[in-house]
Amino acid sequence: MVATSAARSRARGWTGVALLVVAFATAMLGTTLPTPLYPEYQRVFGFGELMTTVVFATYAVGVVAALLLFGRWSDQLGRRPMLQAGLALSAASALVFTFADATAWLFAGRVLSGLSAGIFTGTATAAVVDVAPEDGRARASLVAAAANMGGLGLGPLLSGVLAQYAPIPLKLCYLVDLGLVVLAGVAVALVAEPVERARRPRLTPQRIAVPAGMRGAFTRAAIAGFAGFAVLGLFTGVSPAFLGTVLHNENRALVGVVVLVLFAASTAGQLVSARLGERRAMIVGCAGLIAGMVLIGASLPLASLPVLLAGAVVAGVGQGMGFRAALAALTAAAPAAQRGEITSTYFFVLYVGITLPVIGEGAAATAFGLVTSGLVFAGGVAVLAAVALVLLARRRG
Repeated sequence: MVATSAARSRARGWTGVALLVVAFATAMLGTTLPTPLYPEYQRVFGFGELMTTVVFATYAVGVVAALLLFGRWSDQLGRRPMLQAGLALSAASALVFTFADATAWLFAGRVLSGLSAGIFTGTATAAVVDVAPEDGRARASLVAAAANMGGLGLGPLLSGVLAQYAPIPLKLCYLVDLGLVVLAGVAVALVAEPVERARRPRLTPQRIAVPAGMRGAFTRAAIAGFAGFAVLGLFTGVSPAFLGTVLHNENRALVGVVVLVLFAASTAGQLVSARLGERRAMIVGCAGLIAGMVLIGASLPLASLPVLLAGAVVAGVGQGMGFRAALAALTAAAPAAQRGEITSTYFFVLYVGITLPVIGEGAAATAFGLVTSGLVFAGGVAVLAAVALVLLARRRG
């Protein structure tokens, strides 16, 4: 009876949404904390730009593993247990980074961070929609997207400001993050469980598959999504090197501002795309990616921070518009029984996009320099976005 009364007293509606948003943003914030700190890790642990991109990309391995292995678990076990597991992994990642004294610790911390993000990306989004009032679920999905991207953008800002202006730059931000994770755990505990636990849970991995009839639509969405997530990877993995080497500015707080600008623009793009049709939003998003990459590419030989920021805004809006519209189109067109598989396959492609191009960028920077490699990267992303744009323009209806 006491347990039942406690369950009934837990938050639902917009109060529940607000509590889950706090937890969602906190979990995603922890995944991008290392971004401004990579130059300091390079100096302390003695590795170069290529190793930085590999350490960064390890995060995506954790995300993909979590999406595939645990993607269905919250439907079987409930949302709250999986969110609590995600927060525990986030705390473990922060502890690993706090005590890191060799490069191997960074890999471990990034994998744990990726597992946390992989659990939260799907589970927290579903939980926010589940607890929202029925007439506000569309708005709740946008709130969840804003919490996701907002958290990703706030992480580098927090760590950059603390690293620049506070003591123990490689530890303090993770200690602060641990405190935030505790508060996020309290927030999750206060929210009502919206899913009934299965009597006999079937904890099977999520398959990767696309039905034959959807392959055309999936290809268009995947190409645009790959290009957009490559831009996110570039800024969160390589922007400190660009600012320090090309623009000769090593202010860690500035790195945080640059990354925040990109993710804030992405959030704005997602909100704008909700007002447009899916096809139109994808077309405008691809065009925005192309224009943004032209600006980002131009900022390198010009060594211009304002041009780089303008490129981040334009590319971020394009990425956000294309990503949300493509995901909405795929989930709407997918058969109900295969929606999870198609969504997981789409996110698999996106996280390949956030890893392989960035590792290639790191290798090219080592061999040819950051300006040359950055120009090639920008050109490659623009070409991919142009291919997606052509495919969308050719599609009838």
